[in-house]
Amino acid sequence: MKRITILAGGVGGARFVRGARTLAQATGAEITVVANTGDDLWLTGLRVCPDLDSIMYSLGGANDTERGWGRAGESERVSAELTAYGVGWPWFTLGDLDLGTHIARTALLREGLTLTEVTQRLCLRWNPGVRLLPATNDEVETHVEIVDGSGRTQLIHFEEWWVRHRGNVPTRRFVHRGLESSSAAPEAVEAILSADVVLLAPSNPVVSVGTIIALPGVAAALRTTAAPVIAVSPIIGGSPVRGMADICLGVIGVDVSAAAVGQHYGARTQGGLLDGWLVDPVDAGELPLLERAGIPARSLPLWMNTDEDSAAIVAGALQLAGEVRGP
Repeated sequence: MKRITILAGGVGGARFVRGARTLAQATGAEITVVANTGDDLWLTGLRVCPDLDSIMYSLGGANDTERGWGRAGESERVSAELTAYGVGWPWFTLGDLDLGTHIARTALLREGLTLTEVTQRLCLRWNPGVRLLPATNDEVETHVEIVDGSGRTQLIHFEEWWVRHRGNVPTRRFVHRGLESSSAAPEAVEAILSADVVLLAPSNPVVSVGTIIALPGVAAALRTTAAPVIAVSPIIGGSPVRGMADICLGVIGVDVSAAAVGQHYGARTQGGLLDGWLVDPVDAGELPLLERAGIPARSLPLWMNTDEDSAAIVAGALQLAGEVRGP
């Protein structure tokens, strides 16, 4: 049985994982997903984990496909009541059923369970068909240093930067608060080290996959695992597949192109992370750049309109993994 470990975050990551699950159902592969926890936050006394929940709901068939996040068939009476009391973030609305998840998570955390253990408990409700792991059990939240209207710098939570401001504010850098005293979840590191193939989903390379890689222990595991590490470009034709990867890449000074992001991850043979990189046919002209950077690259359609599309991308990644050598 092939063991596939996927590093993923958010809605795009959930689409990719659904494709991997579709393929696994036909081949008997075992899927483990290491999810970004940098978007996590405390809100109205509850621990909210947006990326873990997006993946869990999507795999459980409960996600809101129209909005792209949250659960389908939601009401928002509790959020409206919280706004009336002047608490919470009125621009960050949580549905009533979704709040049930956050209440359950918070209660279990307060009983002393790790986030990994809590996630396992929550997944019993949804039967996602994969093993879903948080990247860390520690609280490492992504914050953003911005310049306000008076020219002063301040740190705000990533969700405020994106949901409230849509990234449309002068931005200096991303900060992972709590990173220095944190470590990757042991289960996440073991999933990378024991895998037959490691895949980096086409999630945001800065604040999703990038945040996972920044956790102490993850980059070292990616560099030392015997498994080929294959990534899928989140950029097609100079634009992000979805979300705000273009804005985030601009903040860290990386061009918005498939080749530039592949070079940002780097070739494992040269101290980077990758043994292979997939780009869309529209970016096939960038393959020589990647090859010169030491990254074996192939092109195939990367739009994930259906689970079958996503499964074909995963199959292509596995094929490339079979063509390249691990360390």
